[in-house]
Amino acid sequence: MPRTEHSGSPSVTRERSPPPSIEHVDTIAQAAAALPVDEVYNISLQNKERCHIYSMECYEQMYHRSIKDSDNFWRDIAMSTLRWLHPFTKVQGGDMHPEGDVSWFINGKLNVCDNCVDRWAEVAPERIAIIWEGDDPQHTQTITYKALLNRVCKFANMLKRLGVRRYDTVGIYMPMIPETIYAMLACARLGAIHSVVFAGFSAPNLRDRLIDAHCKIVITADQGIRGGKIIPLKNIMDEALKECPLVDTCVVFQHQGQAINWIEGRDVWGHEMLDGMRPYCPLEIMDSEDLLFMLYTSGSTGKPKGIAHSSAGYLLYTALTFKYVFDFHPGDIHACVADVGWITGHSYIVYGPLCNGATTVVFESVPMHPNPSRYWQLCERWRVSQFYTAPTAIRALMIHGTEWVENHDLSSLRVLGTVGEPINPEAWRWYYEVVGKSRCDIVDTYWQTETGGHMLTPLPGAIKCKPGSATRPFFGVEPVILDSKTGKPLHGNNVNGVLCFRRPWPGMMRTVYGDHERLLNVYLRPYPGYYFTGDGCVRDKDGYYWITGRVDDTINVSGHRLGSAEVEHALVQHKGCSEAAVVGYPHSVKGTGLFCFVTMNGDYEVHAGTTKELRDIVRKEIGPIATPDYILITPTLPKTRSGKIIRRLLRKIAASETDSLGDLSTLGEGGDQVVHTLIQEAKKLTTPPTK
Repeated sequence: MPRTEHSGSPSVTRERSPPPSIEHVDTIAQAAAALPVDEVYNISLQNKERCHIYSMECYEQMYHRSIKDSDNFWRDIAMSTLRWLHPFTKVQGGDMHPEGDVSWFINGKLNVCDNCVDRWAEVAPERIAIIWEGDDPQHTQTITYKALLNRVCKFANMLKRLGVRRYDTVGIYMPMIPETIYAMLACARLGAIHSVVFAGFSAPNLRDRLIDAHCKIVITADQGIRGGKIIPLKNIMDEALKECPLVDTCVVFQHQGQAINWIEGRDVWGHEMLDGMRPYCPLEIMDSEDLLFMLYTSGSTGKPKGIAHSSAGYLLYTALTFKYVFDFHPGDIHACVADVGWITGHSYIVYGPLCNGATTVVFESVPMHPNPSRYWQLCERWRVSQFYTAPTAIRALMIHGTEWVENHDLSSLRVLGTVGEPINPEAWRWYYEVVGKSRCDIVDTYWQTETGGHMLTPLPGAIKCKPGSATRPFFGVEPVILDSKTGKPLHGNNVNGVLCFRRPWPGMMRTVYGDHERLLNVYLRPYPGYYFTGDGCVRDKDGYYWITGRVDDTINVSGHRLGSAEVEHALVQHKGCSEAAVVGYPHSVKGTGLFCFVTMNGDYEVHAGTTKELRDIVRKEIGPIATPDYILITPTLPKTRSGKIIRRLLRKIAASETDSLGDLSTLGEGGDQVVHTLIQEAKKLTTPPTK
């Protein structure tokens, strides 16, 4: 492949997890064959002088120590980064073998809220901790570290008054407002475990998560608003709580001021209670391995997994990755425009920035509201230093051209990040050239809910970039590419297989809440001795890593992971649906879209509104994010002689790759005709009508 060198910087990002299905393995080689041109962007010399990791030699020296002298590396980092209330006696314990008994900073005591709020309120009380920008750009707040400590203490005292104690779980279903951050930090102060549920999820999804987490108290708002659209959060919560007998208290914050349903004896106004609370609350002394939070992510089985993270290990890892990956320096303004309902928001809106004493932006809106300049208006207004978004958003903004970007002064930007999914080279270049003016470092961060923080990423000042590659491992991370069939490591460069990690790292998940066996079965047992990511990967001739996609039945839609099984389960709730198979297909904006193949009962009469009914059911059961792009109603699906749906063929049909269907010998009787019919019907469905 031709090799092109550019003056410039680094970039890219993702998130992932679970085990492989052999029929997916062929996609790894196909994706590897389609890797972008070997195009290299050099480090931005304008920023290089101030970078923490200022050269490739510096990176390699630190990386080598983090692997070969791991205990001393992490001991030094932990002692210099966190405030300990009692020192740890041992750096790490356990390994990747099947018991899943990983632990870090053993016997150490600390409090996460103390590290994120108290210590900064002591040394820099008037420093801005949070900049909030509402859905309406005229609605803003700035909160100093002194004010943040005051409000978090009042929030913690309110929770104590309502009976919350250490190790209790608290459900949070809130819009992107400051009270959401106060709630998370108040839980950390009390040693309670928070479980934030994305405010776009439906009542059934919310219900399942609250039940699984054993929440006794939940926190919500009357309504949310995104892009001018009202989200009836309290109504959704009421519906979910009909089947959550453990929940006895629902704290409600007034955000939009609309009338809502009220359950006496259960519902309380949070803002009214806070007014009477004392702004001082002593913190709980927590063990390093006490759980900080759980966050639910979709699995290939359809049942969401409560990914549980520890206090010290998670906090240290997010703090360190934030500092080095975004090259954070005091005075920087960091804007991650994700939602705290996802791991990106936990790690790089809340815990990573605040643990570094940074100013973090909390953004309530969407990139197109009220017009496509919204992100760039935000960056100009607040003089943002680091900006972090998803490739989906970048691709959507590209459609509107460069004018919306060029009308704003973006000279404050120094680092641009992408997260949630692989970024295509065209979007990478647009981000680099149009937004970054070919002078900003681009960081593409591959990681997962389960990893806590960045795993593969460029580092500003050190690592050259290739558009589409996640480049190199972060400190302490030892990636291994395994042969998907034999499980043997593939050594050297120019190899492709499944991505695993050989050794534990501090931010690694500790368990699946209430189901530790699932941690073992999904992540540690598929390839004993390794953590299995569920992703295919290529290591190119220069040792750069390229993520080639999932090797299980999990689909990454707009950077959010959905299990095909949960979408299929929703579809078959329709009275006429007998069977459903859901696959991903390439989508120009989302990265991956949902293509649903559905068969209906023989006595059901399909009508013009059937596909809308099916879509509406998915939206109701899961949420708008899971809305199918295409629904193809078909009499039957391609199956093996034993009756198993051949999803490999459905992926080919959905992606219009019908000239490379591969081996059809496993098809049952009449299968050739079934495939032929599906190809024709899918083509009709996806071909735009002629004018």
